[in-house]
Amino acid sequence: MPMHRQTGFSILIATAFLCLTPPATAQRVAAYEEPPINYSSTITSNRADQINLQWRAGQLKGLDKHGLSTLRTLLKVLEIPEESQTLVFSKTSMQYARIAPWNPRALYFSDDAYFGWVPGGIYELVLNDPGLGLVFYEVDPHLPQVRRTRNCLTCHAGSRTRDWPGVLVRSVFPEEDGTPMGQAGGFVTGHDSPLEERWGGWYVTGHHGKARHLGNSIATWADGNATVDSVTGSNVTDLGGKFNTSKHLRPDSDIVALMVLEHQCEMHNRLSRALLRLRKWGDRQEQFQKLIGEPMPEEPSGTLLTVLNGETERILEYLLFNGEVKLPDGGIRGAGEFEKGFQRNRKEDSQGRSLKDFNLKTRLFKYRCSYMIYSEAFEILPDILKRAVYKRLFEVLDAVEPPEKYAHLPTAERRAIRAILLATKPEIGKFLERRKGL
Repeated sequence: MPMHRQTGFSILIATAFLCLTPPATAQRVAAYEEPPINYSSTITSNRADQINLQWRAGQLKGLDKHGLSTLRTLLKVLEIPEESQTLVFSKTSMQYARIAPWNPRALYFSDDAYFGWVPGGIYELVLNDPGLGLVFYEVDPHLPQVRRTRNCLTCHAGSRTRDWPGVLVRSVFPEEDGTPMGQAGGFVTGHDSPLEERWGGWYVTGHHGKARHLGNSIATWADGNATVDSVTGSNVTDLGGKFNTSKHLRPDSDIVALMVLEHQCEMHNRLSRALLRLRKWGDRQEQFQKLIGEPMPEEPSGTLLTVLNGETERILEYLLFNGEVKLPDGGIRGAGEFEKGFQRNRKEDSQGRSLKDFNLKTRLFKYRCSYMIYSEAFEILPDILKRAVYKRLFEVLDAVEPPEKYAHLPTAERRAIRAILLATKPEIGKFLERRKGL
């Protein structure tokens, strides 16, 4: 049956690819542009800088023109699997003029990076930076240069990302040329989003039984409602009739890749936002201590402690898949190639268990603790925040009866997660030993 949405407030366009309240002014300076972060003016120190050095030294070959060969080379340099490809045909990026149902934009991702390309356009890149969190770049082989851009912040540092730089997946009601219907509204989706709200303006390949979503379809507007044909848009395995798939590296837009991307984007945002907010409030407290002529206390207090506790809980909730929507009866199934690419860097314990093991029958992963705990975004968090997350994490994992919002994790699963983490992340074992010795 058709799926529709009542008229709603239009959410500004954004796709997958901080704090004292300032006085009211005509033009408020974004918190991430204030000291100590100074997001736009601070020099970066991440993989983009390393790639630029290699490129200028002539150490990177095959990057002298646009097209699939350059795309493949860049993905290899960035260690992003080609199998992660998803395709979005809604005009929801800065290259909106090139994007259409017949010329979709491809998005690729690893645990630490996001890469976008629409045939005929430039390449887009998002990376982690230890001081700035998520940073946005354009890649133009004709320069050659990986160049920072502020263009993306219009959508990627607004209310949809809680006013801090971030990434997100947007579901819209697309018109025939891919333009989102502003009067129809839309959704920002994550692992807690119902399937019927997902993937408007995206191509989706794979099986999901009788469940319905908004993907693969053009919307129509009538009688105050946006409607898509969710029947013909469901369980699609061949996109050949919709556009020339040879213009992309792969002919698919895998449903499993899409669901992982949705989880990862919000998890990434929470990690990056926490990094920046802790930097900001740590600096505020340090300045205050200098003002009163006292050293920084060994343990956080006051507003810094409040921010620390709040960010810790927000990270933990998503890390442990709080609110994850149950998969449809029969589960979901993609082509299977994404899973292989995604699991190339899997970390396993002595029993062969990994946080990258899939379930796909009732939920996305077998063990509901996000693999993003191994990511660069997690590793660059301040030690004070990582310790706080580990403390709360093991309070949940070791509890006889976990708090209500973690009651979805049965004892056996929590024990398995605990064992996997101790076997694959030595830092956690050291943390627990230090706690035990206190």
